[in-house]
Formats: sequence, structure tokens, C-alpha cells
Amino acid sequence: MIIADEVLDGRDAVLAATGHHPFVRHSLPRHEPARGWRRADAVCWLLAGEIGPIGGVIGAPATAIDLVSELAAQRRFAAGRWVHLPRTDPAPIWPAVAEHEDWDFLWATGAPPRQPGQERVVRLTEADHPALDALIDEAFPTSTARPGNPQVLDWYGIRDGDELIACGADRTRGEVGFLAGLTVAPRHRGRGLGAALTAGMTRALLTRYDMVALGVYPSNTAAARLYRRLGYTGMFPLTSVRFA
Repeated sequence: MIIADEVLDGRDAVLAATGHHPFVRHSLPRHEPARGWRRADAVCWLLAGEIGPIGGVIGAPATAIDLVSELAAQRRFAAGRWVHLPRTDPAPIWPAVAEHEDWDFLWATGAPPRQPGQERVVRLTEADHPALDALIDEAFPTSTARPGNPQVLDWYGIRDGDELIACGADRTRGEVGFLAGLTVAPRHRGRGLGAALTAGMTRALLTRYDMVALGVYPSNTAAARLYRRLGYTGMFPLTSVRFA
């Protein structure tokens, strides 16, 4: 049993307890059961699905660590599953955690400034999957956004003639559009294609969602500057942990 001020039964209850925070709106799938707990200045949630992160916490880092420690002690986390925490040092929950990474969740609520070449961004089809695989292998081999990944809803790209030279994935999970795996072929970098791709995809997803988000590593300062310029001014710093 989790010691909590309030047990939150279902997605709507978790959203209400967190003030419909953009990251929580992104994290909770529309049709997946959720259960949560509110303790003092933090809210924790767990999902029942078998794909993707299994849960998260929003609020004070110290309380977040306490809640996750209790859940880990009760074996609520399957091996290999990720949980999102507010930016913190996960040392108190070692050795239960196998690895961790810091990243920033950024969001925009309006269309970005028009970028040269954004009209070249097109929606891709299954016929483009071999070209997507080839581009990702060359330009972003560590990306988990790939054709066949069930977390990817759609693909967008930019072509130069018959060649696919830039791509990005729609990995929307909840009610916030989410861009992932944005990449440009190495020989075409430095031409503004990253800005064009991001702007074109953002505009496309804003036709279906009232907010669009993406993730960036804090060390990638050039990308962070670009995203801020394109209107991604909301930010939530995170530490994601994968359980052993």
C-alpha cells in the first residue's frame, strides 16, 4: 500500500490533480487505465500498458524519489520499464535503477514562425519505410523512432527529388502532439532543413492538437535554441530512470 494523501483513480483524476500539466497530458494515453497517488507536493501515476514508459511523477523531487522508492519496493515496476521524474539525482534509488537520462520536455501552443522550405514537409507512407530506415541508419542510428515501432503513429519528411533527406516521427501518446526522431541527412545539414521539418510537422500536428511537444537533451544547446525560436518556450526538466 502506498502512503498518500489521496488515491487517484483513473486518467481524469490524475490530470485534475496535476492541473492538466502539459507533460501529464502528454504522458497519459487516452484509452489506457491509470492509477495515481498525491502526496504533499507531488503526484505519481502508473499505467497498465505494456508499451512505453510505465509511469511518472510531477512535483517536488524529494517527494518524487520517496514515492518511486515505495513503488519499487513493492515491485510495481517491471524490469526494463522507464519512469519519468522531475529533474533529480536518482542515487537514492540505486541499485533498483539500471540507467537514467536527463532531458527537457518542451512545448508550443501556437504555430511557429514561417520557415523557408517548410512547405516541402510531406506525410510519408508505408512505401517510404525502406528510405526511412536507410536515412535513420545513416543520420541517427541510435534513434528508437523507426518504422515498425508501435509507438510511432505517423512519419513526415522532406525529399530532394526522389531522395528522402529529412524525417521525423509523430509519437503522440496522450492529448499533446509529440515530435520525435527529427533528423537530417549529414550532407544536407546547415541548410535550414531541421527548422523547416520542425515547423512543418508542428503546424501539421496543431491541426489535431492544441499543443505540440518534443524532447531535447540539455547538452544539445543548438537544438534547444532552434526549438525556442520556433515557439517551444514551455519547458519541464526531467530525469527518466529505467528499472533493473
